[in-house]
Amino acid sequence: MSQHTDTPTAAKDGHTSRRFFASFYERMSRSSGEQSFMNPLRKEVIDQARGVVLEIGAGNGLNFAFYDPGRVERVEAIEPDSAMLRFARERAAQARVPVNLTQAPVENLPFADESFDSAVVTLVFCSVGDPGRGLSEVRRVLKPGGSLLMVEHVRARGAIAATLQTIITPITKLVAGNCHWNRNTEKTVSEAGFQIEQRRDMGGFMMPVVVLRAVK
Repeated sequence: MSQHTDTPTAAKDGHTSRRFFASFYERMSRSSGEQSFMNPLRKEVIDQARGVVLEIGAGNGLNFAFYDPGRVERVEAIEPDSAMLRFARERAAQARVPVNLTQAPVENLPFADESFDSAVVTLVFCSVGDPGRGLSEVRRVLKPGGSLLMVEHVRARGAIAATLQTIITPITKLVAGNCHWNRNTEKTVSEAGFQIEQRRDMGGFMMPVVVLRAVK
């Protein structure tokens, strides 16, 4: 297996870029647009979580405030980016349920098979390195009948918008934390073996959003 090793300069540049994006994302998280559009969607999917919950790509921890101790026993949250984890730890300490943070990618989850009742994902799989493998890992650690609860921006259905997404994706990958605007995440969920029970389109020309619930 080949392995890429960063030079000291490349590693430093990559770390600086991640810190910059994490700081930018944190500022955007406090915007009125985030509060009015994303917070209701976060609450909608998290209200469906039950038992022991796996949160994928916790980012700066925006979801933690929405977990209800009446429905959720604890949250195991993973996030690969150390810069994001700095913000997430602060929010985990204020959550109403126990939140354990682990630095790990979704493609290699450090949990045993069938460990979780629910998995929560909000705006994550646009930036995952290998989304198919990541979703297979999520399915592995969910209990039979466990639910995958997701909010994602996805590939547009219209040909013109989808083409524009593909054109702009090389730029968004560079400046927005490996974000792919042209991913058909709903299709990848089905290909990973999940059964989609509910889905809702939020519209949007260049950045349509889908809310879905799938089960193992």
